[in-house]
Amino acid sequence: MHPLTRRQLLALLPAAAFAADSRYTVGITTNTRGGWESDVWLSFREAREVGYRYVESFIHYFTDYWEKPEELRKKIDSIGVKFTTISNGAPMETHFEDPAKHEKLFADHVKLGRFIKHFGCRHLKINLGPRRPEGTSAADLSHMARACEETGRQLRAIGIRLAIHAHMWNQFENRREIDYMMEHCTPENVGFVLDTGHITMAGIDPVELTRTLGHRIVEFHLKDTAPENKGGAKSRLDRPDMMKHPPFFPLGKGGVDFPAIKAYLDKIGWRGFVTVELDTSPFRTPKESARMSFDYIRDTLRIKA
Repeated sequence: MHPLTRRQLLALLPAAAFAADSRYTVGITTNTRGGWESDVWLSFREAREVGYRYVESFIHYFTDYWEKPEELRKKIDSIGVKFTTISNGAPMETHFEDPAKHEKLFADHVKLGRFIKHFGCRHLKINLGPRRPEGTSAADLSHMARACEETGRQLRAIGIRLAIHAHMWNQFENRREIDYMMEHCTPENVGFVLDTGHITMAGIDPVELTRTLGHRIVEFHLKDTAPENKGGAKSRLDRPDMMKHPPFFPLGKGGVDFPAIKAYLDKIGWRGFVTVELDTSPFRTPKESARMSFDYIRDTLRIKA
């Protein structure tokens, strides 16, 4: 792997990135099923009411604004939030494993990179497409690495850092795939988004992966798991009914050792985004789940939002 030193990280990001008085920038991804998924503006308003100042979402909510980003800026300014980033997804090309689709993929992602620059975003978090039944082959990984390296190179040329997100049930999911991508992509062009919930359910200890990747991590997605999965689930989780049997929970459930992650980040002087994300909230409103995680970050991790 290619761990990124703090000096290398500082060289990649503008000085303005560190103007805030906290090394941690707290945000929330607000597409939580159970009340927020169908009304992005409601999700932003309620997240702001809880205390979040940064929000993250997916491009399909904002395709009407491709050619009028200033209108979108006015809308989020009126709510009082800023974007951490805006993730890829439909209608964009996301099949990184298919070389026949790479040219469109590059164009789509550079277009999105230029779009998010209007809102002061510094990195583009992406998913690498839905997982095929046969999984991810060695050839797939080779194509994915080349496509991510080139996408990252083109984005870096416009001042945006690419950060790839390992996600259960996607082509980029497990430790074998993470190790390959980190070895075959350069730190300058390809960073990493560490999702504590998905990493845990993929059988990986998120504390250990944090220590391994260090400054190469651009952003954390924070979600918890059941206590019995602490250190990494013992078997792969088939996709459950996320509303009936959710594997992910607000922070504090006990499956992820968040204090240990933060202790290491404090030790190495890491700076970046810590973004709460809960896929579903079937037992309470998304706003209440968001509040539980916000309180945990403030009271247990001692991070000021």
